[in-house]
Amino acid sequence: MRALFWLLVLAALAVGLALAARYNDGYVLLVLPPWRAEVSLNLFLLASLAGFFVIYLLARAVSHTLALPRAVAEFRRRRQQEKSALAVRDAWRLLQEGRYGHAMRCAEKARPDPAGAGMLALAGWRAAHALRDPERSAEWAARLRGHDAGGLQAARLMTEAEFALEDRRFEDARDALQQFAAREGRHIAALRLSVRAEQGLGNWREVARLVRQLEKHQALSPEQAAPIRSRAVREALHGLRDDPAGLMRYWRELDDGDRAEASLALETARALMAAGDCREAQRVIEDALDERWDAALVTAYGECGQAGDVLGRIAQAEKWLQRMPRDGALLLTLGRLCRQQQLWGKARSYLEAAIAIAPSRTAHVELAQLLDQLEDPALAARHYRAAAVI
Repeated sequence: MRALFWLLVLAALAVGLALAARYNDGYVLLVLPPWRAEVSLNLFLLASLAGFFVIYLLARAVSHTLALPRAVAEFRRRRQQEKSALAVRDAWRLLQEGRYGHAMRCAEKARPDPAGAGMLALAGWRAAHALRDPERSAEWAARLRGHDAGGLQAARLMTEAEFALEDRRFEDARDALQQFAAREGRHIAALRLSVRAEQGLGNWREVARLVRQLEKHQALSPEQAAPIRSRAVREALHGLRDDPAGLMRYWRELDDGDRAEASLALETARALMAAGDCREAQRVIEDALDERWDAALVTAYGECGQAGDVLGRIAQAEKWLQRMPRDGALLLTLGRLCRQQQLWGKARSYLEAAIAIAPSRTAHVELAQLLDQLEDPALAARHYRAAAVI
């Protein structure tokens, strides 16, 4: 429809010009002494219009001819860019397909522009590392290092850390990640690699801190983070078992959720007991039991022997007994504590109650040893036999 409209417009314009020229009797007089020329005005206008188009076309031809070398150079540059982009694409495609030899050959044969050379070097490095070719891997790494100024330093450092972790060179991985953090800050992928590096170096306190950061940024779910953090804290506590003061400082630095975890509290309490600091062990167990009741912690409450405030532990355990009168572990602990204080009658009643509610080998042995002290060998022997059967 549009073409038909313009066709009608042009036809109307042609008819109008023809009618105008028919009734135009004007002329143009050209004088160049001693010559004179008289030309119809219509012819002069047509000649002027034709001359304008001829001059325009000549000017365009000259302009294109002069610009031809530059156009050819630009064409070659574009072709080179296209080839470079195709080479980078093919190298990375082959790398992702697991065809590492093909990917490395593609990277070696390509003649990329400076922008694509860095990405090809990165692909070649990854392919060489996957093929376990240290010589070529070092060569590609050196090439990639030459493109740090082109914005690939962060990619190089992350790749370097990843490869160092695969080769169990944890110190090198940490150095690369520290350089990356100084330049780019730590994002989630770097934090994940840092966790692996610190685990390999046995720096468990740092592992626990990094896992908390990952959980805070929702890079780890609580279910994923809990076992890693728990192990890290447990290993850190284990490493401080010979330093009771340092152990307690670290314990107080932990989150409330970590301190409420029964297994960690038990680990800390037993480490303090082994170091001879039963008062702090008692405090750790009491705080943890106030948050969450746990039979293993209750049992550990009576394992510190005569050290510490035994009478205070008995009083605290009897308060708990008012809330939980049929807890076998608590009755066993009270029996042990009373036996340590030579409260024979109370110890025997608590141990017998523990056996009646939750018979266990430990309770039978404790009661048998108590009966030996009370010079009742027959009844003691019966409980020894019961312990052997369980």
